[in-house]
Amino acid sequence: MSEKQPTLAAITEISAHVDRLVETCRRLSEENRSLRQSQEQLANERAGLIARNEQARSRVEAMISRLKSLEQNQA
Repeated sequence: MSEKQPTLAAITEISAHVDRLVETCRRLSEENRSLRQSQEQLANERAGLIARNEQARSRVEAMISRLKSLEQNQA
């Protein structure tokens, strides 16, 4: 009987360790999913901001061209 007790204790300890590992894997998988979702959202937001910046740059360049044209016409 004494041989079974350490074996049972070892199995119980290993089982608890496996349970902790499974929980850690589950938590990390969820965290990974959440981070991927955040990364995708930020990439989309960045693309939108780049597009808005390009639109603003185009408008400013067009405004500068019109001002230069007006300046040349008045001279």
